[in-house]
Amino acid sequence: MSEKLKKTADKDARKKRRRTIAKIILTVIILFLINLYIILEIIYKGENFTVTLDSEYGRESGLVIYETQAEKSQRTYLKSKDIDFFTDICINWLPKDIDEEGDGSHHGEHYIAYTFYAENMGQETINYWARIDIDDVIKNVDKAIRVMVIKNGEQTVYAKGNETDGGSETEPYDIAYYPKTTVPFTTETLVMQDHVEDFKVGDIDKYTVVIWIEGDDPECLNDLIGGEIKMHMTLTEEHINPNKMVQEEQNEEEQ
Repeated sequence: MSEKLKKTADKDARKKRRRTIAKIILTVIILFLINLYIILEIIYKGENFTVTLDSEYGRESGLVIYETQAEKSQRTYLKSKDIDFFTDICINWLPKDIDEEGDGSHHGEHYIAYTFYAENMGQETINYWARIDIDDVIKNVDKAIRVMVIKNGEQTVYAKGNETDGGSETEPYDIAYYPKTTVPFTTETLVMQDHVEDFKVGDIDKYTVVIWIEGDDPECLNDLIGGEIKMHMTLTEEHINPNKMVQEEQNEEEQ
């Protein structure tokens, strides 16, 4: 074989090796992206909103949670149904009596709505904590997220405080049947926290949680397109010392 033919053959062989390596790298990248997509689908599409009863005490205590009063199926974990597409809306798009629309998942177009119940089925009065935590955020979508908690008909709308006003209450709403202002998140990752006291045997608290992206928020910009958020609610019973309660009642009477 002549020197020229040999060089040509070597050149062709190198090109073939480079093409093979490029194909392998491309295949690895595609597989990685597919796996990443599947993982994100599981994390962000599989659980729009969940409610958990603290498992440490849940089966021993009197506090129970369930979706419907017709069938009080006691659970320690509740999960809302998936919502296919989530884009910005305005608060006035929400139904007036959204907490009366049904139990469990009753999502609307572009918002999550979930109703459940907490009941004291134990033998004594208890206290409990209710809180909503943000697990993860993509593309800062939490800047425009609204979380409405309706507890026994009383509505509170939570929002991340605007950076321009130091994180105080956000813009007011001019809707008669909704709160006039929003309440800032407790922290960057804690939406709200509520301490329920003197929850007697047989008492029932009805919760409706509504989540949407507020289109009228000044932070609702094109930069948020493609963003997602994952959050959950936890109810934790606070064990009460009966002797301490009696002593506190006696102290109050003496005062």
